[in-house]
Amino acid sequence: MYEHLETADNPENLRRVAIDPVSRVEGHGKVTLLLDEHDRVKQARLHIVEFRGFERFIQGRPYWELPVIVQRLCGICPVSHQLAAGKAIDQLVGIDPDKLPPSADKLRRLLHFGQVLQSHALHFFHLASPDLLFGFESQIGKRNVIGVLSDYPDIGLKGVKLRKYGQEVIRVICGKRIHGTGAIAGGMNKALTLEERDYLLEDIDQIIAWSEEAVGVIKKVHCSHLPYYDEFATIRSNYLGLVRPDGALELYHGGLRVRKGEGETVLDHVDYCRYNEVIHEEVRSWSYMKFPYLLALGKQDGWYRVGPLARVNNCDYIDTPLAEAARVEFKAHGGGSMVHSTLAFHWARMIEVLHCAESIKHLLHDPEILGRDLVARGEKRFEGIGVIEAPRGTLFHHYRIDENDIVTKANLIVSTTSNNTAMNESVRQVAATYLSGRELTEPLLNNLEVAIRAYDPCLSCATHAVGKMPLQVELIDAEGHIADRMVKHGDGSLERADDA
Repeated sequence: MYEHLETADNPENLRRVAIDPVSRVEGHGKVTLLLDEHDRVKQARLHIVEFRGFERFIQGRPYWELPVIVQRLCGICPVSHQLAAGKAIDQLVGIDPDKLPPSADKLRRLLHFGQVLQSHALHFFHLASPDLLFGFESQIGKRNVIGVLSDYPDIGLKGVKLRKYGQEVIRVICGKRIHGTGAIAGGMNKALTLEERDYLLEDIDQIIAWSEEAVGVIKKVHCSHLPYYDEFATIRSNYLGLVRPDGALELYHGGLRVRKGEGETVLDHVDYCRYNEVIHEEVRSWSYMKFPYLLALGKQDGWYRVGPLARVNNCDYIDTPLAEAARVEFKAHGGGSMVHSTLAFHWARMIEVLHCAESIKHLLHDPEILGRDLVARGEKRFEGIGVIEAPRGTLFHHYRIDENDIVTKANLIVSTTSNNTAMNESVRQVAATYLSGRELTEPLLNNLEVAIRAYDPCLSCATHAVGKMPLQVELIDAEGHIADRMVKHGDGSLERADDA
């Protein structure tokens, strides 16, 4: 692997190149490279520079506010946080997932499929497709969704309409497309009407057809650039995600499965309420984002990937026919083994879009989706854990409350946090393989951003750390030399660096 590029031996003697901000991702992050006199890369890091603090400021709030508050973590995947929090507070009122009223369970799943569909469509068509259609080092003025709509109007417009349909599913259930309401403790707050069901059914066959075309587009693009696309930013990793009891792909509720890069199963059908026995988080001084790892494999080897690539790799099958046929083709591309290509995230993502579209149609034809028995109650508990598969991967929400129903502790592990080590490894692979020893230009540096975008990171979601912020400020002169440097340590003390 590329751990040797995490920290250079003598950083003060190296030239610094920064990509700040990383563009076409959710949130704010930057990449720094340290180069020697021959432009050889000696250090490469993805930094997350936002600070959010959600785990801290929801403490002291009543638990029933959580699904509304925590979705403000993000404007792209708020439904994922609403549903993970909803599943957690179900337990606070004594309701396990299998005790939720069937109509409430199906309404939440419908909402979740709409969320995953719109988020995947946004990422692929708006953010990633310019690189894939025009080339990683193409003219910068072309690398945006306007360029796609101009040169590939058929692909671009269908992508926009796919996202719009997913947003309509959310609006119908939650009242608005972003930051609406739906999940409450023990169920849902509103039933789906017959008119709303019929409205969503009007376009679903077209949405399925466009989703199937999207799978064909990414498969063609990927396979037209072999072996480059299979090797670019590619790393071998472990994979974590939820699966159904029968091993099927599961986005809303299931057990944890972990497989090694060779396909060996490390954990299977683990109750996610035991996640603390499986996953720990490491903190490093140069990033606000934590580094989770699997206890069973240790800090060195226990990092893992989550998201579409992990889910399609880990599941035994998909329970919708068109998506299952696409999964079989995808696995055949890897010779039946685990697919490690980082750019294959996009291919797996479009398979999930197709699965979501098929599942939405299935649910809309289920009579129970119109049911009005939407809330259940049990005996109060003081701890709740909700886990779902968000668009970017497995999302953990864990809360404790006191006797007055006030939140006393919160822990969130979001998908992008789980992919932190993997994203850094992919950045280092690209830096070492394609950039080292070359004169760096903007098109060349875009290769690093392409590697990061494949993960569809949500950096806003991922930086909710608590505690005091370490901070380093550098003053760089016109020649690129560090003229001054101040360091604020985690205990709040300030220090002027001697090497400035």
